[in-house]
Amino acid sequence: MTDYPILTILILLPLAGCLCLAPVWNCRKAVRPIALGFAAAELALSGWLLVAAPGVPAAPGAAAGYFLWEDAAWIERFGIRYLLGMDGISCLMVALTAFVTVVAMIVSWRGVEERTGFHYFLILLMESGIVGVFLSLDLILFYLFWELMLIPMFFLIGIWGHGRRVYSAVKFFLYTLFGSLLMLLAIVGVYLIHGAESGVYTFALPALARAPIAHAAAPWLFGAFLLAFAIKFPLFPLHTWLPDAHTDAPTAGSVILAALLLKTGAYGLVRFGYPLFPQAAKGFAPLLFALAVIGILYASWVAFAQEDMKRMVAYSSVGHMGFVALGIASWSPVALSGSILQMVNHGITTGALFALVGMLDERAHTRDIAAYGGLWGKVPVYSFFFLLFAMASAGLPGLNNFAGEFLILAGVFRTTPLAVVLAFVGIIPPLVYTVRLVQEVLFQTERRPLVLPDVTLREGTLLAVLAAIDVYLGFHPKPLLDILKVPVALLTGGTP
Repeated sequence: MTDYPILTILILLPLAGCLCLAPVWNCRKAVRPIALGFAAAELALSGWLLVAAPGVPAAPGAAAGYFLWEDAAWIERFGIRYLLGMDGISCLMVALTAFVTVVAMIVSWRGVEERTGFHYFLILLMESGIVGVFLSLDLILFYLFWELMLIPMFFLIGIWGHGRRVYSAVKFFLYTLFGSLLMLLAIVGVYLIHGAESGVYTFALPALARAPIAHAAAPWLFGAFLLAFAIKFPLFPLHTWLPDAHTDAPTAGSVILAALLLKTGAYGLVRFGYPLFPQAAKGFAPLLFALAVIGILYASWVAFAQEDMKRMVAYSSVGHMGFVALGIASWSPVALSGSILQMVNHGITTGALFALVGMLDERAHTRDIAAYGGLWGKVPVYSFFFLLFAMASAGLPGLNNFAGEFLILAGVFRTTPLAVVLAFVGIIPPLVYTVRLVQEVLFQTERRPLVLPDVTLREGTLLAVLAAIDVYLGFHPKPLLDILKVPVALLTGGTP
């Protein structure tokens, strides 16, 4: 396996799809299957790696825990290398990226009739950028992919969005660009300080992590990284771009935004923030705990007040990612494993909810909760999936979100019991707004006559696959936890 540049192939495969779209740019019938074919090939390759990962030995010359490794000189004068690596964490995130990309293409199959070629081009380009973020181990390479993935989302919201789409696209771009520029300054600072202390000027994460920054500037540098990643999470009070972006984005954009882009912030903190600045990170832990708990409580209550289904699901994402931040702040094996598992679970569940809201919007051309009622008797298959994923989002035992949140709370309780008590209070509001959503949309007396078709074969197949994964991970998350065991132990200083 290590004889082939598999990691490079994972990054370039979506870009190859972009090139193949060029000759048939304006032919919708050709664009869709070509784009889906490349996305499916990416999913097949990443899925194979996910299945094979537990039994693959460490790559020769790789840092501990990495079973795939690619290292080549790039800009040697400045110590910049083309350095890619895959461990259990990045393998899981890449597989999630490939799966969600396929989901995004399927949900926009009939919803995008204008500039279809450009739409799928942007989705594939964003997939390449996100995969690059999850595989890069050189700080400059990571930063390049970090910036690359933002551009396609800006155009997706601005061109195919709804309502104040230009405002939301610009707000999304400015927020993330501000954090990115601070992170770039911090990256340069790490490079210069490490070079002055060790005599070796490099941007390679393994070399930097072996000698963490002990300089007086370390808290400031970590703060810059934290701010950039917290915006992408997003953590309270840096979350205000998210509801607008979700509300005005097209369905595919909302799915990718919730399921993938938010995860890059959490991943960056786990992969780069804590390993580079372990002491500074400990000093920031109380702040991260506080922001996570406030975000959980605040977002849940604000979600209850929403009348737009998309906006409600968007605020629920802020609350769910608060739990992820809680587990990372604890930096204990159980809590960190729960956070990474919850990143996957949230991607599946919230991606499905945005897809369901998009399907309803395509049929009735409204996302207003007050416009619906009595769907259980009119579209029973759709209503079943809506109920299932709403309950999963609320953390019903037996469904995937419960497994991740339970591990986070159990792990954090060992180190910071007060944070768990406060976060546990935040579990109640999601139950309230979820029951309200389900009651008003599915079971309440119909407010106005709506003629709605039930799910198509394409939509039903997609929802069935998502539901099967949701239930499987709810009852049996062990395979994913086994993949995470070694890298989490190495990150937290335990024994693999």
